[in-house]
Amino acid sequence: MSTLKAAVMMIDGFEESETIQIVDILKRGGVDARTFRFQDDPYVKGMQNITVKSDERFSEAVKDYDIIIVPGGRTCAAKFIADEEFMNTLRWFNENGKLIGGMCSGTVVLEEAGVLKGKKATGYTGYEAKLVSADFVNELTVYDQNVITSQGPATPLPFAFKILEVLGIDPAKIESRLLYREAGGRAYH
Repeated sequence: MSTLKAAVMMIDGFEESETIQIVDILKRGGVDARTFRFQDDPYVKGMQNITVKSDERFSEAVKDYDIIIVPGGRTCAAKFIADEEFMNTLRWFNENGKLIGGMCSGTVVLEEAGVLKGKKATGYTGYEAKLVSADFVNELTVYDQNVITSQGPATPLPFAFKILEVLGIDPAKIESRLLYREAGGRAYH
């Protein structure tokens, strides 16, 4: 059995805690989660001015991954949207029925790529006005067809748990080790 692979996007202004927590949980679940940057320098500056080293530069190689994930960040959505090659890659994932994940402002990127059309989706508070092609629902995480969405900064753990679940990996042991339910973590089912 081959290892499942997740491509997690990072561009200047990305939300550090969302990105790092998603990668951490996916790796704990046995997924080969790798971060992709859009610049030559491997160190990408996040929204809180924390610089994080990425794994590799964005390329056609992401098409070999099982899921592409767009975390949030106040200023990064416009940068993703401006990158034609990246937006075409999101469309390719959608057209080929491959999994796509987005949370917080990442959901706006998915909207602009046209991958939310006719699908249930969730997003940050007030995003129902931005995610106009989706059937917006006010839920913590939503999985519809090939797209997984989540609300915002407080949701990277349930978002990552939902991704694991969709990939066929039971996140219960990870939740238990993190004391997620005992700490009052919200249900993502």
